Amino acid sequence: MPAEPLLLAAMRIDKWLWAARFYRTRALAAQAVAAGRVRLAGNAVKAAHILRCGDELEVNLGDLRWTICVIALAQQRRSASEARQLYHESLASSERRTAQEAARRLVPEPARELGGRPTKKAGRLIRNFTDRE
Repeated sequence: MPAEPLLLAAMRIDKWLWAARFYRTRALAAQAVAAGRVRLAGNAVKAAHILRCGDELEVNLGDLRWTICVIALAQQRRSASEARQLYHESLASSERRTAQEAARRLVPEPARELGGRPTKKAGRLIRNFTDRE
C-alpha cells in the first residue's frame, strides 16, 4: 500500500522556491532571497522565513517580475507541470511578463551580426592594432 503524501502547513521560503522551480538549486534560492529579489507581501525576508498557503510573493528573475500567490506547499521538487500547481500568478503579472518577453524578441541581440571567429584578415588587423607601441 503506497504512503499518502504528507500535507504541509508551512515550510522555508527558499525550499518552496526550489520546489516550485523558480531556482535550480536551494542555494540559489537562498542567495536570491538574501539579495532581496524575493519579497513576501512587499517586505524583504530571510531564506529561513516560514511560508504558508495564501502568502503573496514577488519574485524577480533577471528583468522579469512574478507576482504570485502560494496555493500549495511541496516537500520535493517535481515536474514543471506539477510545480505550476503550487502557485497562482496574478493577471497583471502575467500580462506584464508577456509584454516584456515580446519586447525582448523585437530588440536584436547586441552581437547578433558578429559571425563567430574573425577571419584571417580581421585577425591580422587586430594584431597590428594591438601590437603597436
